[in-house]
Amino acid sequence: MADYIIVGGGPAGCAIAARLSEDASVRVTLLEAGGNDRHPLYHWPAGFAKMTKGIGSWGWSTVPQRHMQDRVLRYTQAKVIGGGSTINAQLYTRGNRLDYDEWAQAGCRGWAYEDVLPYFRRAEDNQRFSDDFHAYGGPIGVSMPVAPLPICDAFMRAAQELGIPYNHDFNGARQAGIGFYQLTQKNARRSSAATGYLGQAAGRANLTVRTGVEVLRIVVEKGRAVGVEIAENGGKTLLRAEREVIVSSGAIGSPRLLMLSGIGPADHLESVGVDVVHDLPGVGGNLQDHLDLFVIAECTGDHTYDSYAKWHRSALAGIEYLLLRKGPVASSLFETGGFWYADPEARSPDIQFHLGLGSGIEAGVAKLSNAGVTLNSAFLRPRSRGTVRLASSDPKAAPLIDPNYWEDPYDRAMSLEGLKLAREIVRQKALKPYVMAERLPGDGVVTDEDLFLYGCRHAKTDHHPAGTCKMGVDDMAVVDPELRLRGIDGLRVADSSIMPRVNSSNTNAPTIMIGEKAADLIRGAAPLSRANIAPVEEMRPRVA
Repeated sequence: MADYIIVGGGPAGCAIAARLSEDASVRVTLLEAGGNDRHPLYHWPAGFAKMTKGIGSWGWSTVPQRHMQDRVLRYTQAKVIGGGSTINAQLYTRGNRLDYDEWAQAGCRGWAYEDVLPYFRRAEDNQRFSDDFHAYGGPIGVSMPVAPLPICDAFMRAAQELGIPYNHDFNGARQAGIGFYQLTQKNARRSSAATGYLGQAAGRANLTVRTGVEVLRIVVEKGRAVGVEIAENGGKTLLRAEREVIVSSGAIGSPRLLMLSGIGPADHLESVGVDVVHDLPGVGGNLQDHLDLFVIAECTGDHTYDSYAKWHRSALAGIEYLLLRKGPVASSLFETGGFWYADPEARSPDIQFHLGLGSGIEAGVAKLSNAGVTLNSAFLRPRSRGTVRLASSDPKAAPLIDPNYWEDPYDRAMSLEGLKLAREIVRQKALKPYVMAERLPGDGVVTDEDLFLYGCRHAKTDHHPAGTCKMGVDDMAVVDPELRLRGIDGLRVADSSIMPRVNSSNTNAPTIMIGEKAADLIRGAAPLSRANIAPVEEMRPRVA
């Protein structure tokens, strides 16, 4: 019997398993539904180009989005050890300090920026920075890009022509600006939570990691989680936990498992034939995600990595990478970008840019016949809220994922403002030697209505779902600030689902931070000392 059973081997689950198993007297079992990460594409940075196209993914989609002309969007969720950290574009961004301060102000004591910054630092093995904001020696490699192209510098100059300042560290004193992203890489290889945390923990006799395990439900006896039921050898097996069950299956998987276990909104559970164990209305609500709109331009020559789609050039790139750890394969394909304002009055940057070194990099995104470049724009603080619900009581059925994009008109307006800004960047003088013409949205797309229709046809998720088991003190909270599930003993949730509000950036680094902090909460360790860093005013656009 394990002391702790962790369901989900994603960024937070791997961190928790590694930290808890540092105590040799504690027995830890980590269960992951997906497979192992032995395939080289999981470790080569440019392997990201295959990840949204089915490798290591559940293959889910959203329900029709009623505020986007009933568009159904592909919704990539990781199904492999390491979770999203194994299939993402490796961008290491934490969001804005005000994201976490707002969590604390809403009642989540111990989660303000000065509380969580030490956990970000503990996780890091930073190649370049060692200061108040960064550290080295942790499990997750954080590096600067090793294979930037000249078009990246031109893009940064173009943004500065529009008044967006250069920023050398989006995770430092200020978030606003344009620059190179830090990446979860080490020695030009992806540094996932699996390679980082579980790699360090490999060989510990008290840690059991099982992949390919389907957890059917959490078993609750007399108001306490005592273990999980798994599918095994054509039947069902009960795995017991002496101390706690920790659910870490992500913002879609965690509420799904809770509801399959009879924990969630009673009326919904009854409607799909699940026996109610604990009526907890907030489970599966509060879903937030970053919706992405993009510009694709045709290049004047081979200025991006599109030409490497041809098999002979792809083979040469693979050889270059294996011998020198350089070239296209060493690129995450999204290495430059930044944070700026769609709403000049926003409390901090509300738009994020990602420059894609090609076209058609992600599933469903158009690929040009000639070399292209993509500029993604995502609105960071949506007001719309969606849901995760069960389609039936069958554990094999895909969940009903409804991000409810653009339900709030403000989200739609800001998304379109961000797209307009992306178009302006691409049209600047600095990019003229590299960019022939915009192909999407295209010259015929001019009015806000045109842009809305374009967004309905082409928008995609930025793969940042959060909030569906939210932490808090109100009636819709699922877990308390100690991440304990309200109303059932011996059960916690720890992943991006506990965010009261999604952070203003990519979610991988914050999810790892949540795992680090959760481990201390679970083992009753004293919290790391607060950072005590004075806030710095964000750079802002000039308003005429």
